[in-house]
Amino acid sequence: MGPPGALRELTLALGAAVAALGSLLFIAVKIYFRGTGTGTGWGGWWERELRELRDRAPPGDAVSGGTDPRRESRPQGRPAPHPPASPQLDWRQVLVLGLDGAGKSSVLHYICSQTARDRIAPTHGFNSAQLFVEGMEMDLLEVGGSQNLRSYWPHYLSEAHVLVFVVDSVDRSRLLTARQELHALLAAEPRLPLVVLANKQDKSDALSAAELREELALHTLSGQRELFLLPTSATWDSLSTATSVLRVKSLLVALLSQP
Repeated sequence: MGPPGALRELTLALGAAVAALGSLLFIAVKIYFRGTGTGTGWGGWWERELRELRDRAPPGDAVSGGTDPRRESRPQGRPAPHPPASPQLDWRQVLVLGLDGAGKSSVLHYICSQTARDRIAPTHGFNSAQLFVEGMEMDLLEVGGSQNLRSYWPHYLSEAHVLVFVVDSVDRSRLLTARQELHALLAAEPRLPLVVLANKQDKSDALSAAELREELALHTLSGQRELFLLPTSATWDSLSTATSVLRVKSLLVALLSQP
């Protein structure tokens, strides 16, 4: 038997690999069934469920999914007739990354739902949510930011149309790590549009967006990349303020609607 430390490292590594493999398989199955257009299998069933929920929901509402789409709840009461065939929505993916504890899950929650939550559990593997707006399906994919999962981040870049990188504006001790991880991603995809969120601006000791611009060395990036830096507070109380994550939602819609 090896030393306890080695066994712990092996367990963490295996856990990270399983989480990453699960998320990759999840994305692959969705893309496969979207491409075949057969509507068969559990992926096709989930897409039909999402369309039905979307058609019955008020305009602008989001239908979200988690790690197991088969657990999505159905509306109560008698089922509505199957909606008629409609033109395929344009599919766009937003990849949401950042160190663990930066507030990625809270950002996703308040982009897709304006429901107050006292606490939002951190993501240990991946999290996915769908937003139907402006004639498109926006797929927001969050990958956990723990050290064991960061090595898998580059594998998700190829399908992304926009990268959202969330930074904890209070956590000064890890700003260097955040900068290194961000610039490694940008080197892999030099033209991918980037939205950096200076999160937790509701905290009194938070660095300003201008300070984070310097700390993250955003001024060194190529002018060929679309770059946006927004101060955010992913909380219920901040939804009506200048740091509301709803500004992020509006920006993403504008970016993804470009021809």
